[in-house]
Amino acid sequence: MNSALAVCLLLAALCALVHCHHFPHHPTCEDDHKDTNHTEEHALLNQACVKQGTSYADFTFRFYKQAILAEADKNVFFSPVSIATAFAMLAMGAKSATRTQIFEGMGFSLTEIQEEEIHESFHHHIHMMNCPNNKIQTSMGNALFIATEFKALEKFLQDVKTFYETEYFSTDFHNSKEAAKKINGYVEKKTRGKIPELVGYLDPNTIMVLVNYIYFKGKAWTSWENPFDPFHTLEEDFLVDEKTSVKVRMMRRDTDYESHYDNQLSCWLVQIPYNGNAKALFILPDEGKMKQLEAALLKETVLFHHHVVFFVDRSINLYIPKFSISGSYDVKVLFEKMGITDVFSSHADLSGIAGTSNLHVSKAIHKAVLNVHENGTEAAAATAIVVSKLLRPSITIKFNRPFVVMIVDKATLSTIFMGKIVNPTIK
Repeated sequence: MNSALAVCLLLAALCALVHCHHFPHHPTCEDDHKDTNHTEEHALLNQACVKQGTSYADFTFRFYKQAILAEADKNVFFSPVSIATAFAMLAMGAKSATRTQIFEGMGFSLTEIQEEEIHESFHHHIHMMNCPNNKIQTSMGNALFIATEFKALEKFLQDVKTFYETEYFSTDFHNSKEAAKKINGYVEKKTRGKIPELVGYLDPNTIMVLVNYIYFKGKAWTSWENPFDPFHTLEEDFLVDEKTSVKVRMMRRDTDYESHYDNQLSCWLVQIPYNGNAKALFILPDEGKMKQLEAALLKETVLFHHHVVFFVDRSINLYIPKFSISGSYDVKVLFEKMGITDVFSSHADLSGIAGTSNLHVSKAIHKAVLNVHENGTEAAAATAIVVSKLLRPSITIKFNRPFVVMIVDKATLSTIFMGKIVNPTIK
C-alpha cells in the first residue's frame, strides 16, 4: 500500500467541512444521529469533494507544521476548526485581496467554490456541534465584543449572526483590564473553566474582538465506548527520546479496536470510539519514525489520493498514558509564515466591517487543552482575533513514545482537535 494511503483517513475526516453540494435545508439534530458510514465513503470517493475538502485538510497540517517548527520537540495541541471558524467569520468583513488571501490560506479557492457555500458549511458545522446528545457534550459558538463607540455595518452584523450564530457584547476597551476580564469570563464559562484566560492586555484602539470557542466532553460517567479500568492503570516509562524517559500513569485495556498498520509509514493507527458521534484516532510511529510520519502528513501530493484505508477490527492489548496537555499559539506569527499577511498589515481591507479601510488584525490568539483519562476525554479550545485600527490474534500496541492524536466528529467528519504528545508529564 502506498505510504500516503494511511494518511488519507485523516484527510477524509476534514473533507466534509466544505461539502460538494448546497444544503437543501437547514441541518437538523436528527441528521446528527444518522449513520455516517455512507457519508464518509462518499467523501473519500467523490473527486470534487476530495479536491476541495483536502485543500482545507492542507491548512490543518500546514498549521501543525508551523507549530512544531516554532517549538521543536514540544507537545502540540490545537483546534483547526476553531481557528478556521474565527477567520471565516472575520472574512465576512474582508474585501478584495485580503478576503482572497484569508480563504486561500485556509485552502478554499473562490474560483472553485462560492463564498456563501463556505459560510453555509461552517454554519452547518456549528449547528451539528450544538445538537443535544445524551452521550457526548459538544458545544461551539462565536461572539463579537464591540467597542461602545464603534458602529459596525448592519450587513456585517447580520451576516455573522446568520451564518455563525454570533452573540454581541458592547465593550469599553478604554478600560483594558475590565474588557479583558469580560472576554475571559465569557470564554471560561463557555469552556467550563478549561480556558480561564484567553486574552491579555487590549490596546484602547481595539474596536472589536472576535471569539470562537469549542468544548468537548462525555456527558455520561464514561465517554469512551469501552472505558479503561483504573485498576489496570500502572506507572510505566514513556520514552520522550533516545536519551530521556519519564514516569507516566499508563492505562491498559485488552479488547477489539479498529486499527491499521502502514508498512511504508511504519506506524500504527488505532481508532477509539466515544459513546456518541465522535472518535479518537491515535497514530503511533515506530521508534525514530515520527519525522517520517510528519513529513508524509505535510506532503501536498498526499492530498490527492482517493483511496480508502481499510481498518481491521482486531484484538489489541492497548496501552495509552493518562495525560493533560495544553497549547497556546500566536496565530498571527504562524499565519504570516503560511502566507496570510495582508490582514495583519496596513494593506488590510476590512471595509466590510464598518465601511472604512483603517482596520487591521493586531492580534490573533489560540489556546487549547486536552485531558485523557480512563473514562474518556475532555477538551476545549478558543480563538480570539483582535481587530484594531491600524486482525484477531491479540497484539500489543503501547503508546510509550511520542504519538499523534486527533479527535474527529463523526457527524460532520471534521477534525475538532489535533496534537502531538512528546512528553505527557508536561501540561
